[in-house]
Amino acid sequence: MRPASSKESFSKQKKPDTCKALKKAMQLGNLKVAALSRGQYPGKRLTTPEAHEIRSVGFWDARHAQQWGLDWHSNEGIEIGYLESGSLDFEAEDHAEALTPGALTITRPWQRHRIGRPFVQASRYHWLILDVGVSQSNMKWKWPAWILLQSSQRAELTRFLRQNEHPVWHANSGVARAFRELGKSVVKTNGQSEMTLIQLAINGLLLSLLDLMRKESPSLDASLSTSERAILIFLKDLKRRQGEPWTLQRMASESGLGRSRFSAYCKQITNCTPVQYLNQCRISAAAELLASNDSLSVTEVAMQCGFQSSQYFATVTRNIAGMAPSALRGGHALHRSRGRKFSSIANSTVHG
Repeated sequence: MRPASSKESFSKQKKPDTCKALKKAMQLGNLKVAALSRGQYPGKRLTTPEAHEIRSVGFWDARHAQQWGLDWHSNEGIEIGYLESGSLDFEAEDHAEALTPGALTITRPWQRHRIGRPFVQASRYHWLILDVGVSQSNMKWKWPAWILLQSSQRAELTRFLRQNEHPVWHANSGVARAFRELGKSVVKTNGQSEMTLIQLAINGLLLSLLDLMRKESPSLDASLSTSERAILIFLKDLKRRQGEPWTLQRMASESGLGRSRFSAYCKQITNCTPVQYLNQCRISAAAELLASNDSLSVTEVAMQCGFQSSQYFATVTRNIAGMAPSALRGGHALHRSRGRKFSSIANSTVHG
């Protein structure tokens, strides 16, 4: 079975952040934003085919605390951010940090992260989102042809970025200078000549980032770029997306594998078939809803959690939890205790 291509995954399975909160703040004039973007990202539209891998590049300048934040989201490319001044609360997966001036953030393609808890603080923050042609951690990165690093440098930088997932660093002078130059070029860009300056600045940024990584010498873990890691990430994400209409084929495609390999890895990691694990996630979510929300009927909970009928929901609940869905309903301390206990089933199955 042919794995889905990155473009298929982008268009049919995963959706990058829409940045609605930032767009609204821009419309209200709550901060200054200078950005060049494609697709759903805010800013001046990039319409030329040149450097199409640049999804968004720019900065915001918030002179006062904001009443919005960028909630949990992901992007289709690697995102490199730089806090020039001010402060920001930043989280990526299980890492949370209060950023100070000079902080450098790196999130890998489709890695969940957020800025602001819940709101963005006064800050001047730069970013670059660059598509490297992947939708899973086990896929080979494809740097744009206009990236001028030598092949050995590209390979070295790729290893640093794929085999280490630490999201926050302190920028060196080269990274800081490259982002300032990017910002200047974004402000004045109105033609291809300025786009050339942006491409040159991005090359300078990547060279400086490589120099930073060499000096920091982070511990590398090759398992972070394996198929097993891609499935671990997917299964963790499935806990949030259990209500979607999943099939075995769709789960395998989103992990970048054929159905047989995906099923084998899933069995190895969870000791369950993919469908069994999906049902655990759905019952876990249903248990929390039933234990905490008396206004929803059992059928409504079943539909919200991805079951096609209340009858099948009841069957799966009895098979997994050993009780009827109504036994998970709130109202009695014993039932709530059971609901809390059962809601941890899927959460304890996959770690990392």
